[in-house]
Amino acid sequence: MKKEPHSLLAFNERLSTWFHEQGWQVFEFQRQTWEYMRQGKSGLVNAPTGSGKTYSVFLGALMEAARQKQWGQGSVQVVWVTPIRALALELELAMDRALRALDVPWRVAVRTGDTSAAQKASWKKKPSEILITTPESLHILFSQKGYPQLFKNVQTIVVDEWHELMGSKRGVQTELAISRVRGLSPGLRVWGISATIGNLHEAMDALLGSYASNGVMVRSQLPKEVHVQTLMPDEIEHYPWAGHLGIRLIGKILPIIDAHVSTLIFTNTRAQAEIWYQQLLDYAPQLAGVLALHHGSLSQELRHWVEQQLHEGKLKAVICTSSLDLGVDFRPVQAVIQIGSPKGVARFMQRAGRSGHQPGAISTLYFLPTNSLEIIEGAAMREAWKDGITEERIPYIRSFDVLSQYLLTLAVSEGMKPEEIFNEIKSTYSYASVTDAEWAWVLQFISQGSQSLAAYEEYKKASWHEGILRVTDRRTAMRHRLSIGTIVSDSMLRVVLKTGKRLGSIEEWFVSRLNPGDVFWFAGISLEFMGIHHMEVMVQKSKSGKGIVPSYQGGRMPLSSLLSGQIRKKIQQYLDHHLIDEEVQKLVPLFQRQQQISHVPKQDELLIEYLVSDEGYHLFCYPFEGRYVHEGLAVTMAHQLGQLQRSTFSIAMNDYGFELLSDTPIPIADALQQGLLDFSQVLPQLRSSLNASEMAARRFREIASIAGLVFQGYPGKSIKTRHLQANAQLFFEVFKQYEPDNILLQQAYEEVLIFQLEINRLKQAYDRLQHQHVILKNIAKPSPFSFPILTDRLREKYSNESLSDRIAKLKKSLE
Repeated sequence: MKKEPHSLLAFNERLSTWFHEQGWQVFEFQRQTWEYMRQGKSGLVNAPTGSGKTYSVFLGALMEAARQKQWGQGSVQVVWVTPIRALALELELAMDRALRALDVPWRVAVRTGDTSAAQKASWKKKPSEILITTPESLHILFSQKGYPQLFKNVQTIVVDEWHELMGSKRGVQTELAISRVRGLSPGLRVWGISATIGNLHEAMDALLGSYASNGVMVRSQLPKEVHVQTLMPDEIEHYPWAGHLGIRLIGKILPIIDAHVSTLIFTNTRAQAEIWYQQLLDYAPQLAGVLALHHGSLSQELRHWVEQQLHEGKLKAVICTSSLDLGVDFRPVQAVIQIGSPKGVARFMQRAGRSGHQPGAISTLYFLPTNSLEIIEGAAMREAWKDGITEERIPYIRSFDVLSQYLLTLAVSEGMKPEEIFNEIKSTYSYASVTDAEWAWVLQFISQGSQSLAAYEEYKKASWHEGILRVTDRRTAMRHRLSIGTIVSDSMLRVVLKTGKRLGSIEEWFVSRLNPGDVFWFAGISLEFMGIHHMEVMVQKSKSGKGIVPSYQGGRMPLSSLLSGQIRKKIQQYLDHHLIDEEVQKLVPLFQRQQQISHVPKQDELLIEYLVSDEGYHLFCYPFEGRYVHEGLAVTMAHQLGQLQRSTFSIAMNDYGFELLSDTPIPIADALQQGLLDFSQVLPQLRSSLNASEMAARRFREIASIAGLVFQGYPGKSIKTRHLQANAQLFFEVFKQYEPDNILLQQAYEEVLIFQLEINRLKQAYDRLQHQHVILKNIAKPSPFSFPILTDRLREKYSNESLSDRIAKLKKSLE
């Protein structure tokens, strides 16, 4: 017998009973959210981790269904967008638990990249009332026939962890998806859930677009207590280098693991996670069976097993990456260990919040630095949190590669009506400024190719049919569906045991370096490479205790401007002998050695070191502004110095400074006198600097892939990465020479300026440096500040000596 949906009064009674049974209380921010949703408003909820943000919006949607007595069974009513798959499963459990407890006759389903083809087909035949999905999977639904019927009754869209999506093109995808669903369901409510970021109101504007003026911000006043403790070495080395310190401190994390039910150990990369898993098992064999590994390249089966074991409290520790740092609620987790600097206050506290994930609980985070200089970041992050300041996220705007992909997605399914869709995309934050001429260019791009591609049939993907753009070629449609998404990475190959069990995926470039018989570590297992069969990496288990660890392409996370400012503040406190934290106190020997060889800069000073060695002429500069800004400073300074004297520079950088290396003397004193730090002189030369540095060409590869100019291949027949890069480079050169006003080409330059060089932050850095007192030091040997930059360059050189042996020799020569 079909269950009758109950009234709002009955629903509220059940809700009150359920909360009482769980020992929960209704917080004021939850009541506010429910009231605003009753009024039909959209908005953004900001509350501490573990305080009930999910139920604030989810229960509000259920209340509205009960109030209107429009339960709409059998059609999608709520779409919940999440950035990570682990969070999707967590949400499904939480929602299903609430639906059963409240006797609501709705079903909830997850549709992500992990969902099987059979599950997807079954769901389309009988859609659930609640759909949990990712931005990519939502767009894939838009590419299928009949999608308007699926979404015409949607009452609410919720975007979870919006602060995480907003700072990427996945955020743009989300904005476009909202605009399409709103076009199909005009009364749509849109709600975001976000952790604290420095620009919350801009975050709401980006989420709601032209509807933001009627949006509401709901902020919880619940306090969140976070304990941060830095794990420090017994002695400080005068010459630190990146990555070496962490493993040496492995003994300091065992007592933490032993003292807590479960501990999450976060690393910043998948390669680091694999290394730490092996090192920890070697150091503490007793952890076998209760230590696990979790990252995005592991198979769905392995990841789900780890998540289930965590929920049940059967694991003492899990070594993971960002695959577990967003909103996931594992109650047994009592402590978090961060390996290496997370490079930002927001990320640091997001991960801290995985412990004590409930109202009023204390989140405990242990910071394990991977080099001596990183120790200071523990104090900097703790003070930033205490002061209540965190980073901003810059939303992407005018991403024409994403827009091109989206329009083709609609053309593949029901056809795209330009006037209707133009009005919808203009309502988004990202595309509010798109002009009629730019819109016409994008339509021509997907139907005719751009000006320089008009002669090639393969770029004429969509055609006009009575005023509607459609893709009629089945091969074009299939290739497009396989390419939907904005995460561009190297070609991935599945790792398969000879028994047939799939372990996950690794990048093609890594596999190409292997010979049969080579041993590598993956998924915590020692594997012998057997060969590639049907584009699968065939392996068997190896008894060898030695092997290489797969590394993954991609840039390193840069130090945030907020954190870099806190570090400069901490160094000044050391110089003033004022309020010295234990972390700063620990670094006193290193600072003293830096002072002996060179100088420790004050907040109003810029230190530049000049060193002559067998390699050539080194210029070290220490703005303490983060890797991306240092890349911009290095590129622009190299260009200016090259104007004074023809030179070729190699560039190296870290988060604290950068190096210019030349085989000829560097006229640094003359350059400083002629305005080296004057941004008004730098800005006009920035475009030529970008061309010279190849940064725009690298950025264009991603844009070309998203826009569909290059195809990454079919499943099992992926195109080699070097061919993809060569194809993208060819387009870049053609557009630069014959079509310089190409919108995608212009977008590449804009993205380099905004997101890679962080132009606003670069300008602020120049403004600060221009008013600082420059300390130019001629040094006879590398200083402690310069040593990490030098050792990073050693990684790029071929040698039959290990990196650690070469660094040991260099350190011995300096001591």
